[in-house]
Amino acid sequence: MREILKTDGIDPAPHQAITTWAAFLRSQGEAILAMDFIETITLTGQRQYILAAIHHAGRRVHVLGITAPPTHA
Repeated sequence: MREILKTDGIDPAPHQAITTWAAFLRSQGEAILAMDFIETITLTGQRQYILAAIHHAGRRVHVLGITAPPTHA
């Protein structure tokens, strides 16, 4: 890649400071959501699928929906 840029007369980008993963998560924590499907079985033996979002900054779980099969209306 360096040779291609050099041939085209483009200088490499200036060296940037390296950010650690922990520092990135701390700085972006307000905006990070994790989404997951959770499968559970009720007392009657029926399977239920739960769509949940976890807000990392507040450490809160938001249940977005529950359905028997995930493709069900």
